[in-house]
Amino acid sequence: MSVSPRKIGIIGGLSPESTLYYYRKFIDLSREMLPPNSYPTIVIYSLDFGEFSSADWDKRKEMLLRAAKYLERTDVEVMGIAANTPHKVFPWLRDRVKVEMVSIVESVAQEALKRGMKKLLLTGTKITMEDGFYADVLQRYGLDVIVPNVEERNEIERIIREELTFQNLRSKEKLRKIIESYARQVEGVILGCTELPLAIKDSDVTVPVLDSAAIHVQNLLRASISRIP
Repeated sequence: MSVSPRKIGIIGGLSPESTLYYYRKFIDLSREMLPPNSYPTIVIYSLDFGEFSSADWDKRKEMLLRAAKYLERTDVEVMGIAANTPHKVFPWLRDRVKVEMVSIVESVAQEALKRGMKKLLLTGTKITMEDGFYADVLQRYGLDVIVPNVEERNEIERIIREELTFQNLRSKEKLRKIIESYARQVEGVILGCTELPLAIKDSDVTVPVLDSAAIHVQNLLRASISRIP
């Protein structure tokens, strides 16, 4: 008797464009990892991106916890946040839910080790690049992390906020040049914002790319099917 994958819950909307990318990746990777025409049941709680972005971190924690508790009530068995920046409070959130939660940061670290990478360029929002929560996790896995300079960090933040969240790719070349300027210093680049893969693909740069969204979806699917005989 076949057993269905465990139901997956996603806290999305951060931004809506990246949540769309997640859903597309769930379809693509399900076709690789599951029998034909088999897909996991997915429940998405899409937060208001504008409200979340304008709130302080106490309010953001409340919004994330409310979303997670709602997903728990829908009987999801595996859960993830479809964004990198909210992982600033991921340990706090994971401690407050009963459902298995899959970290995007831990997923990226595991994939980097699997691919033999040691030194990585971290790109993402300014919080992700500057706050330390992301680099701290990577360093616990034995990885060395560098971030772009201040001017480049400001520009990446602007591109994400003003362009990529609206599916505008006009600054793709600027992103590519920033990454390429570090290509000789690192063994891989982390697209540590789930909007960045909308603009940057493996073929765009000479350094190997770690697409945090795609890696996260893969680990969520693995967790979903881990109990299937």
